[in-house]
Amino acid sequence: MRYELMLPHQIRKAIAENWPVALPLGVLEYHGEHMAVGMDTLAVVKTLELFEREADIVILPSFYYGAASYAVAPPEGNGSVQVGGNALASFAEELFYSLLRIGFRNVHAIIHHQTENFAAGMPTDLAFKSAGRQAIFRFLEEERGEGWWGSQAMADYYAGHAAGENFFNWVQVHPLMPAAMNGQYPFDHAGIGETSLMLALCPEAVDAGHFADNTGWYTASAPEASAELGQKGVAMILDHLRAILSA
Repeated sequence: MRYELMLPHQIRKAIAENWPVALPLGVLEYHGEHMAVGMDTLAVVKTLELFEREADIVILPSFYYGAASYAVAPPEGNGSVQVGGNALASFAEELFYSLLRIGFRNVHAIIHHQTENFAAGMPTDLAFKSAGRQAIFRFLEEERGEGWWGSQAMADYYAGHAAGENFFNWVQVHPLMPAAMNGQYPFDHAGIGETSLMLALCPEAVDAGHFADNTGWYTASAPEASAELGQKGVAMILDHLRAILSA
């Protein structure tokens, strides 16, 4: 369900049943002359819409204003919007803290931007990862008081952790395309892989008539893109979403 359309009784039901709450997270960035600047976030939004058809999920309003950087192209006339990681972290902590206050304990930010380096982290995902941890610590301390972890009530913490209980999993950040997809689907920027995803998920975001206008090396393979290839990528992404978005 779209969060902005939910009524209070529906929110309470989602909390009681521990529905996953997904934040489509991305950027507005130049993706060649042939593709929309919102590609990274659109890929998350559109695959979550497909996942929503088969499972109970809360989809938060999309956040497009991540750290795009100007590494690909300068913004003038090209459209990239850059918001630095420090600013993002403050916003994200307040967002996650608010969601915890509401009662959600199964929150997931899903990003498709610079995630080939996800293990080490890049500005947007690092900001949101850090913010998630900060929000959880802040929430627990305010809810349970200082010394909450050292109290006798937490004596079974390690046993519970070994059994899979972990309140630090209340807020998580994931790449849309996991490392397991490497070698199975093209990972690129505005090339055959991303262009194919858009042809499968959001064809109005691609204009093949502008392939010839591209000059960047990273777009050279874009004319080879197809909706069929994109559907293969979508199927792998949906498998990944099924694995991480569980109640």
